Parts: sequence; structure tokens; C-alpha cells
Amino acid sequence: MNIYLQSLGKMIVEKKYEIANAVHTDRMGPVVMTEEERQQFEQIEQHIIDIRANFIRLFGEALIDHVDQQKAVDNILLWGKETGEYFFNLGVPLDEALKDASFYRKHIWSAIQVEVETQNMSAATVFEIITIFDPLLDQAIYSFSLTYVESHQRSLDNAQKAFIEISVPVVPLFQGVAVLPLIGNIDTERASIVMEKTLHSATKLQLEKLIIDLSGIHIVDRAVAEQIFKIVDALSLIGVRTVLTGVRPEVAQIVVSQGINFNGLTIKGNLSQAMNEIFINLR
Repeated sequence: MNIYLQSLGKMIVEKKYEIANAVHTDRMGPVVMTEEERQQFEQIEQHIIDIRANFIRLFGEALIDHVDQQKAVDNILLWGKETGEYFFNLGVPLDEALKDASFYRKHIWSAIQVEVETQNMSAATVFEIITIFDPLLDQAIYSFSLTYVESHQRSLDNAQKAFIEISVPVVPLFQGVAVLPLIGNIDTERASIVMEKTLHSATKLQLEKLIIDLSGIHIVDRAVAEQIFKIVDALSLIGVRTVLTGVRPEVAQIVVSQGINFNGLTIKGNLSQAMNEIFINLR
């Protein structure tokens, strides 16, 4: 084993907080914050310095145990996974977070350079350090970025799911009657959620009739029509009669031009007409 690498590794581990503080001070120097942002940052600043110190420690340990590089890679990948998720949750943009890499490289190499000159290490030792250091930093960037992107995608998926779920409001009008205003596009995924939520609400509210208002739907093609038919058919199976309202003129033109057949469905011009008819039938 290269005793010089071990010596350098121990130095990095011992000086991890010294190097981390240098990285942190240099990195945060040009960042402009409002007073409120600064106060919030001060609450997590020490934790971020700890994260930096632990990251630097991993490079020191990689030099100490330079024979087993797989262990070093596994530790770096784990750090990237945990830290990528943490920085995403903080709301730090990915491109901004990745700027840290150049500061780590600068200050870790600065500490190494002092030690190399002090101990008069050979060029071969320096090249060996490079073959260990650079791939590990690349792995850290990869793991951090991958986890960040996965967290971002997961957040988008959850937001979309939440939006779809709250966009299925079955609003009770009076005993046995409710209205479902649909807004936006109806794709297969949303239609499935609409059907699930609507059937649940219809059973819970003991509905006899549901008015589905389409005034918020701007495009109805054959695929959308099929999804609406499925929702109506599913409701009919549990004894709920459906009335469609609010078909916009431009939507009606699309329906006709595409030969979509709405025969068999009860359709009213608007919500008011549907409600008036329901009131008349109740008398």
C-alpha cells in the first residue's frame, strides 16, 4: 500500500472541517440573500457544513483504503443519494447545487498540494491521487444529480395526481342529485381517477342523478368521448342516471365533424336547464 496516500488520506480526514469551512465560505461568498432568507439559512448552515465535512472525509478514507475502491464508490453514491434528496427538499436549483463540485475540487486539492510539497511526494503519487479523486467526484455528481432529478419527477407526479384528484369535485345539490364539473383535458389516466372518485361519491351520497358539466372541456375527440361513455356506463350500473350539460359550440362542431355519436345520452344546453327539469320532475 502507498504510505503517502494513507498519509494524505489521514490529513484530509483530520482537516475535514477546516476544508469544509473553506469550501463553505468560498461558496457562499457571492450569494445574495434577503434578511429573511439569511435567517432561515442560519438554521441549517451547520448541517450543510457537516454534509460538506462528511463528503470530504469520504475522499480521505478513499486514499487511506485505496486498494478497496468499490467501498469508496459505494459510500460516495450513498452520499449523493442522501444529499441530492436533501438539497431538492431545500428548493436549491440543480445547476446551483452542482456548482459546489468546483469548490470541493479547489480546496481539497489545495490541502493536498501543501502536503505533497511538504513531504516532497513524487509525480507518480500525484497521478495516483488523481486516478482516485476525479472518478469519485464524478460518481458523486452523477449520484447527486440522478437522485435530485428522481425527486423532482416524483414531486411532479405527486402534484399531478393531487391536482387530478381535487379536480373531481362531486358537488351535492340536494337529496339524490349532484353535479360534477369537469375542467381541462380527459385522458385515460384522469378518466380512471374520475370514474373511481365519482363512483365512490355517488355511493356515499346515495345519488340517483348526476349532472356532468362539460363547459370546462375545450376539446372532445373520439378518445375523450369514449372515456365519458365509460364513466356514464359505470354510473348506470350502480343506478345513477347521468345528464351531460355545457357542451360548447366549438366542441359540438368537433363532435359532429368526427362522427361521434352521443345518442342515448341525456344532454342539456347548460346546468340551469338540467336543474330546472329536475325540479319539475320532483314536483
